[in-house]
Amino acid sequence: MTQDLRQMYRRIVSDHFPEEITITFGNQKLVYKKRTWKIRQDSGEIVEQGLRYGENPDQQAALYELVGGNLILGDCQYIDPGKGLVSSITEEDLLQSGKHPGKINLTDVDNGLNVLKFLMEKPTALILKHNNPCGAASGGSLAEAFLRAYRADRVAAFGGCVVLNRPIDKETAEAISAHYLEVVAAPEFEDGTLEILKKRKDLRLIRISRIDRLADYCKYRYIDFKSLIDGGLIVQQSQINRIMTPDDFIPATAEHNGRVYKIKRKPTEREARDLLFGWFVEQGVTSNSVLYVKDECTVAIGTGEQDRVGVAEIAVFKAYQKYADALCYDRHKMSYKELELAVRKGEKSEELLKEIDDETREARGGLNGAVMVSDGFFPFRDGVDVGIREGITAVIQPGGSVRDWEVIEACNEANVAMVFTGQRAFKH
Repeated sequence: MTQDLRQMYRRIVSDHFPEEITITFGNQKLVYKKRTWKIRQDSGEIVEQGLRYGENPDQQAALYELVGGNLILGDCQYIDPGKGLVSSITEEDLLQSGKHPGKINLTDVDNGLNVLKFLMEKPTALILKHNNPCGAASGGSLAEAFLRAYRADRVAAFGGCVVLNRPIDKETAEAISAHYLEVVAAPEFEDGTLEILKKRKDLRLIRISRIDRLADYCKYRYIDFKSLIDGGLIVQQSQINRIMTPDDFIPATAEHNGRVYKIKRKPTEREARDLLFGWFVEQGVTSNSVLYVKDECTVAIGTGEQDRVGVAEIAVFKAYQKYADALCYDRHKMSYKELELAVRKGEKSEELLKEIDDETREARGGLNGAVMVSDGFFPFRDGVDVGIREGITAVIQPGGSVRDWEVIEACNEANVAMVFTGQRAFKH
């Protein structure tokens, strides 16, 4: 029975979706063609198939590429055919197909590109799990960026998807191959790197050549479809991020009962870089969300919660948890949970845990000096108070709450800088 369960995840589910889909918008049409690949299976058999399966092994799924249509609605022209990224991956781009790519593998890559399009100036790595970033970092080299992103959440990165904005060199390949990951996507793989990465036979290695032009995609809009359980659709246009440089920040101000409240301190240059980095990563995070960022690296990412103060607290909890785990792995080559278990069994000294816990509390989980990023406004000051208690020094948020004045007061009391974006970044 256990073997049958394992095989479930290797099974390829045939789909019955059509080879072509045409969607009509008034008198305009968009034409999509189904993407399939000829992939050699473990048995040696070559199978022509699209996605392995959908979100779960019992769901049929198909990938379609936009191949025709030039949609213009109102004053908005949407992305043209011929600019495919994930949807135009060919057999030649699947440098190693691993367990045959499924829907989640490719939507993770797509969301990684959605974030990286804003972060092309420096070597940057994004690690995703379940279509959410779990670690993101820039660095002086690609290897440094990857290792910083991985260390940000080593636990969640297990079995994750890595998307990189520079060709993979040998140093980066060695760093990646030391860990269990499911997907690696990059613009190119330098000589000798595939031999290193292919030692993990289930790893999917994907080349996406257009990554070098990814910044161009910041200005493109696309049609976003949401299917309802009754068969209906909600259609929306994708959002264009208006915050591209610190010059786009809006100084936090509000009026209440005839009094104007203004933030007292502007972000420092370092804080501005981190606020911008965090806002870019925020574009790929499921709302409600709060992020903490330090030195262009995520400290913790809180995702998908129903209340803002709750997600701020969850992100703090994760920061402490991930910081302690990283210390534990550095010193004892085991996770924090493994050390906890060894202590309970009497195999390790309780002093080892206490030492890590004390250091984590002293460093506030790496939050001291970090910045706070929120995809929606703070309805009360309690959300920013969570970050302020942990030593954050700056905040970026959309603004627009009737209690913005209260949030500004909270930041001024703590000498914390805050800027508004004037734009919400919800993603569902």
